[in-house]
Amino acid sequence: MVLRVVMLSSLVVTVAAIVQPPSESSPPFPPGQGRDTLVKVCSGCHGAESAVAEFKRHEEWVKTLDEMAANGAQASDEEWTQIQTYLDKNYTYIFVNTATAKDLQTALDVTPAIADAIVRRRTEKGDFKAVEDLEAVPGLAAATVEARKDRFIF
Repeated sequence: MVLRVVMLSSLVVTVAAIVQPPSESSPPFPPGQGRDTLVKVCSGCHGAESAVAEFKRHEEWVKTLDEMAANGAQASDEEWTQIQTYLDKNYTYIFVNTATAKDLQTALDVTPAIADAIVRRRTEKGDFKAVEDLEAVPGLAAATVEARKDRFIF
């Protein structure tokens, strides 16, 4: 009987560990410089998750951060820059047919050479029409495209 109680207790502890929500110390955002700063600054008034609930244009994120600062969010200039860069990399629409190589480099997290190859392909063959067109760019990893496909605007 004691063995059954010990086994049952062990099972309950194991199940409880499995169904526990993620730790508060581990934000549900993509890793990268600026993530922890975003969580710290944006959690002062609302959950950071609500701050990034939708994708926006770069200019819209700039406006959002300006509004947060005007409403009392506290961050240094360096922290605001980190947050903006993080948002551009992870939560900004990617306008494939109009973005500069520099913007593509940031949004896709690729080298300058690959960003230039995307612009060169667009210039030589015309606008991209679909994700498959983008995947055909030499050097651009399919995983990179796949991870951002919901953000592409053609």
